[in-house]
Amino acid sequence: MRQKCRTRAHPTRSGSIRHLDHRNSDTADKAVRSAPEFPRTRYQGSKAKLIPWLREVFQQLDFESVLDAFGGTGSVSHMLKHEGKAVTYNDLLAANATFARGLIENDSVTLTEHQIETHLRFDASRPEPGFISDTFQGIYYTDEENEWLDEALRRLLAVSPDRFDYALLFFAIAQACIIKRPYNLFHRKNLYLRLAKVERSFGNKVAWDKPFPAWAAAFAREANGAVFEGRHPANVINGDACDIEGPFDLVYMDPPYLSKRGNGVDYRQFYHFLEGLAHHSDWPDLIDWNSKNRRFHKQPNDWSHPQRVLVKFEEVFDRHRRSTLAVSYRDDGTPSIEELRRLLQRHKNRVRVIEYGTYHYALSTNAKSKEVVLLAED
Repeated sequence: MRQKCRTRAHPTRSGSIRHLDHRNSDTADKAVRSAPEFPRTRYQGSKAKLIPWLREVFQQLDFESVLDAFGGTGSVSHMLKHEGKAVTYNDLLAANATFARGLIENDSVTLTEHQIETHLRFDASRPEPGFISDTFQGIYYTDEENEWLDEALRRLLAVSPDRFDYALLFFAIAQACIIKRPYNLFHRKNLYLRLAKVERSFGNKVAWDKPFPAWAAAFAREANGAVFEGRHPANVINGDACDIEGPFDLVYMDPPYLSKRGNGVDYRQFYHFLEGLAHHSDWPDLIDWNSKNRRFHKQPNDWSHPQRVLVKFEEVFDRHRRSTLAVSYRDDGTPSIEELRRLLQRHKNRVRVIEYGTYHYALSTNAKSKEVVLLAED
């Protein structure tokens, strides 16, 4: 049976999708031209290094409003905001949506040095262990690091979650968590890789050994530098791409990668620790306590199912058939590029495949896969 798209979007606390608000053009143009760099990220599948190419692709299109349906780190939405577009960012993960609230929806709020010192660079010499220390001992971080995280979470929760400074602090803590992890993931219990007394030929250990407070403060300052006022208000949604109603001039999709063998990327499991921070009050109920690395209970995701993913594409394409459609993809994915092209041709008069060329993602076993964007227009 074909699944039906739900019609209710899931906005963040900041509200639902906004209508365009044309601001003073002189101020907006200056803000867009001077927009700063997006913070560095080590997120699996990030498009950060492809931003210059994607900007050139988007500059071929005539659009004002855009839905970034699988927003991830937010690097594409940040670039589109920089280009003066009315951006709606969406992601299924609450942690990612929180990042986007601080870096994209936020036009002006930055963290003060006092906030950075108070919430991120505090002295944890007299720790009070909490849920992280009790639950994740010996799994991802040392005891001392877990105690710092417990205290950082307590201090974060003293800030209203509706505020942009909460989102920026959350981003700083989460990015520090990622950079201190082998492979930058939470997919297995492997603290031993950090602690093993062996000769190393790579520089990751320097990052692993750098203290949490130093990393968090560095990421907080990077986040501050990414904040700017766009030409239009940006909006952030935390939900399934199939839920979101338009209209949008452009709908951009960068769905989870599904290999030809049907192996999908499960971002919820890769980053369950960050999702736990975002769902702190429900964290114990989300954990599969039989798992060695305290991952979440598994949830079905049709976007990562080889027999169902084409139906999900069709649902989104049909819902936004009046929009220009753009899909970031790899030439070794499931469904194939040709299948997606045929599907898009049901809704659009013109479908193009723009090829970037060979691009190797971290941890990918295929060094020859090519990055493409499918563009479908009337």
